[in-house]
Amino acid sequence: MSIFTKRNAVVGYLTLKALDRHRRRRRALRVGLYVGLGIVSVGILAGLAAVAMRRRGANGEEEASDETATPDEDETDEDASEIVGEYVTAPPEPIAAT
Repeated sequence: MSIFTKRNAVVGYLTLKALDRHRRRRRALRVGLYVGLGIVSVGILAGLAAVAMRRRGANGEEEASDETATPDEDETDEDASEIVGEYVTAPPEPIAAT
């Protein structure tokens, strides 16, 4: 009896074709995964760049306004107590015990 028969040849051929098809599908999934990962990475980098540019722009505007602002000698106490656009409030006076 011979091992090499037409039936064994057909089974072997179909097995090899199925493996080849599986490898191609797996390769396609891997390429798709890498493309998706690349798109997500580019999105994250773009978001970080936007945040960095926004912070850099905000700092640049603050520095420019600080450079152009010159303190006058006749400022009032209210102007001196202003911190970054907000007023400093005096602490409440303690209530006298009666």
